[in-house]
Amino acid sequence: MSLQSQFASIGKDGGRAALVTVVRADDGAPASLGARLLVRADGEREGSLGDQELDRCAVEHAEELLWAQRSELREEGDAGLFVDVVAPPPRLVVFGAVDFAAALCRMARAAGWRPYLIDPRSRFATVERFPDAEEVVVGWPEEAFQRIGGIDRATYIAVLTHDPKLDDAALTIALASEAPYIGAMGSRRAQTKRRERLLAAGVAEEELERVAAPIGLDLGGLTAEETALSIMSEVVAVRNDREGGRLSRSSGRIHEVGA
Repeated sequence: MSLQSQFASIGKDGGRAALVTVVRADDGAPASLGARLLVRADGEREGSLGDQELDRCAVEHAEELLWAQRSELREEGDAGLFVDVVAPPPRLVVFGAVDFAAALCRMARAAGWRPYLIDPRSRFATVERFPDAEEVVVGWPEEAFQRIGGIDRATYIAVLTHDPKLDDAALTIALASEAPYIGAMGSRRAQTKRRERLLAAGVAEEELERVAAPIGLDLGGLTAEETALSIMSEVVAVRNDREGGRLSRSSGRIHEVGA
């Protein structure tokens, strides 16, 4: 099966991979026009661009864009490399079967994300209450994360429980992962108490800086839907490496142009 066919098959099956193709090869370039290298999410690769150093650079570009989930043209000396990426939609893992969580699952689904709802309380964590969730998982954080396949660099986490036992367990696991976003709901007083508990439990000070708390952007929202919009806005901003300010006050590009 050709690399292109393998790449298409991975995308069709909801997998993650990058296909790097030489689209420009100037005189003196070590690569052949049209040469391809397939890079999978687990690091496995197949094919070659015709040069060991160029292959190494291509893998670096691929591994970056695999998790940014975008395709781009990258320049490497005398060669132009198009990195084509296929990936499933990013995941938003929501801890806590509360009303805010139901609204957040709806908002995430509308934005094209895959929301997962986790709570050990089976009477609250039901499919009927969370119809927009990709999956409703009844279980404690460690077990629940295992059931959804762990935490990767395309998994964003929102902790909404207000229950120290759940909050602390979920955050401890999340902080030991590569999750690009970890948010936690609660007042500033609650955040201070949580921070003290996690420090006492051995979580490093610098790790706690990764927690977005209080969660969400400052939209002034009051309802469950407005709160969900605030949280989802922050998640999207983090994913796109933005601060989430008003576009009318921004001097940069509105949209990044990758290729």
